[in-house]
Amino acid sequence: MAHIQSSTRIPALWTAAYGRRPLPVRLLARTLLRVRAFARELALADHVPTGSY
Repeated sequence: MAHIQSSTRIPALWTAAYGRRPLPVRLLARTLLRVRAFARELALADHVPTGSY
């Protein structure tokens, strides 16, 4: 596992996705993380000449 600096803030969504939560909460949080990552990549594709979308 990569070393995380103490100044790095982990979003609450990550804590919900990988912490000790009920399974439905973890699955929903992981899905939201994937959607957020997809939306970010889609937004960056508009601004980067090598965008893949």
